[in-house]
Amino acid sequence: MAFNSYYSRKLHSLLGVVPLGFFLIEHFLTNYEAYRGGHAKYLERIEWINNLPFLFLLELFGIWLPLLYHGVYGLYIAYQSRNNFPRYGYFRNLMFTLQRITGVVTFVFVTWHMYETRVQVALGNVAYDELGRLMVDILTNPWAFAAYVVGVVCASFHFCNGMWSFLVSWGITVGPRAQRVSTYVWMVAFVFVATVGVLALTAFRDPNFLNS
Repeated sequence: MAFNSYYSRKLHSLLGVVPLGFFLIEHFLTNYEAYRGGHAKYLERIEWINNLPFLFLLELFGIWLPLLYHGVYGLYIAYQSRNNFPRYGYFRNLMFTLQRITGVVTFVFVTWHMYETRVQVALGNVAYDELGRLMVDILTNPWAFAAYVVGVVCASFHFCNGMWSFLVSWGITVGPRAQRVSTYVWMVAFVFVATVGVLALTAFRDPNFLNS
């Protein structure tokens, strides 16, 4: 049982970085094109992605199945988790707790977001070149925009703080100094990634976005 748990957690940790971490960064950068270059640039990126060969298989094995395993097993880990203040101290326990909370929020948010966008494209309800208009319709609602901001910030934190844990659990940052430096690096990365994600959201609220 312990053997299975060890490798299940290792797989959970690895999938959070490869491929899900890569997908998160790619997705944020794609959406950032809407902020940087307007609707035309955003459509250019979306078209490039949708013309990739074997797209369905890439999404199935690179996003859907890893997300399902990472999310469901992550919920199980969050349910079982207990803080360990004497061993790790207040700050690390706070990060530990936030990692679990943001993991749950991120899983719910990503599932909702994928259903609103990619699933609708797959069902034929929305053409991929209409995704910009769809996001405008969603994000001009202030409640939806607030929910998306919360989701983006939680996803950014969960990834960046998860990278800190990944480096520790895989024996890359060994020792207090390396882990302290890693904390600073990934907290800066969190601010950067979250900023890129939120700026991308604001682009879809620009009244001139669809004409840009």
